[in-house]
Amino acid sequence: MPGQPNIVVFFTDQQRWDCSGLHGNPLDLMPNFDRLAQAGTHVANFFTCQPVCGPARACIQTGQYATVNGSYRNGIPLTKSVKPLAEHFKDAGYRTGYIGKWHLAQTGHGAVNEEDRGGYRDWLAANVLEFTSHDYHTALYNEDNAEVELPGYRSDAMVDAGIRYINEHKEEPFFLFMSFIEPHHQNHVDDYPAPDGYRERYANRWVPPDLAALGGSTQRHLGGYYGMVKRLDEGLGRITDALKSLQLDENTIVVFFSDHGCHFKTRNAEYKRSCHESSLRVPCMFHGGPFAGGGRRDELVSLIDLPPTLLDVAGIDVPDSMHGQSLLSRVERTGADWPDHVYFETSEAETGRGVRTERWKYHVRAPEDAAVVDGKSDVYEESFLYDLQADPYELANLVGIESYGGIRSGLREKLMERLAFVGETPEIAPPPGTRGGQRMVADSEVASLGFSHNIPGRSR
Repeated sequence: MPGQPNIVVFFTDQQRWDCSGLHGNPLDLMPNFDRLAQAGTHVANFFTCQPVCGPARACIQTGQYATVNGSYRNGIPLTKSVKPLAEHFKDAGYRTGYIGKWHLAQTGHGAVNEEDRGGYRDWLAANVLEFTSHDYHTALYNEDNAEVELPGYRSDAMVDAGIRYINEHKEEPFFLFMSFIEPHHQNHVDDYPAPDGYRERYANRWVPPDLAALGGSTQRHLGGYYGMVKRLDEGLGRITDALKSLQLDENTIVVFFSDHGCHFKTRNAEYKRSCHESSLRVPCMFHGGPFAGGGRRDELVSLIDLPPTLLDVAGIDVPDSMHGQSLLSRVERTGADWPDHVYFETSEAETGRGVRTERWKYHVRAPEDAAVVDGKSDVYEESFLYDLQADPYELANLVGIESYGGIRSGLREKLMERLAFVGETPEIAPPPGTRGGQRMVADSEVASLGFSHNIPGRSR
């Protein structure tokens, strides 16, 4: 198909939104992201729909929420009952390539059998990259399941592989998905191994307010984490330099986002799997093609909206099986409807569901004695309510305060609408205890919740 744009997905792992200067980070960690986002389209309010590695990846490759596609926790392979993203691109004439971490295969940490690769033709990946490699040793597996060792710091090695792929396939439209492990912690040492000298550069520097208030492993880990983010951004710059030198920049769309954030053991015993902004909110931008000059978009956008957006920008029909809607509809046709909230699911550390509006965060989770089947529960208890306008760092849980009953009721109805869409009809119980106090909620605040009533439909 003539005129098809190339697409490069630059996908990171466990990266907080506030690493970006556009979100107030003063350390200049992501100058290439910031520059590309300002020249393209910056998705300023972007949220994962499942804050854990495997389920988030399944949502991307299927366009469906995790409890619908079946991969609601790590270790569940990608379903074969849904046509995956790469197959849509392949059928449209694209060369498809995948580099990096997969985390959606049947078994094992390393090689991935062809039938488990989600339809990607060209392959240089490991199922669970953090278990087959470390900072200065990168082991991936090719189409023949042969181990390939790449030299250099791990994210640099993958960037090198991506540049080689782009150069090799510059004469045909390509869809390249680059799935980095950075800045995810290195599991076997529970650390964030930055390139030599980078941890020292960022140690004892600016700390996000939620981490400063709550502690966790922040002081031990943040310097290394920042160093990993910095090197990733330098790799992003090298990718865009390569596109420019190959004269592909005018016909290539670069997409940057992450699977989930990182709360540095402040919300539970590890780094994610919670309803808080530090787990859910991640950086996102589009550069090139119709996204050039798109500016800052303030809609609440979900990771579930990425698959239809990628297909839409390539001129590929979005299947009805996908749950999100294309952001291109807002960039090009600003009158298109858009939900006033995002829906998310949590798993493993808990079985939970939630919605996030511009102002409010509402979360429910299954009680410990609930019967959870296939990641779903028949009953949930209200567990968290945050007023993000008054408490942007989510330090005061309002769920048990009597005066917020009207807010909880309105948000509960939004959540129940979403749950019905994904096939759940649970009971949602009030929090175990309620309390009074001086906090009051105006009737206008309850009324302002409203309803968008457009969950199942998509505007394209």
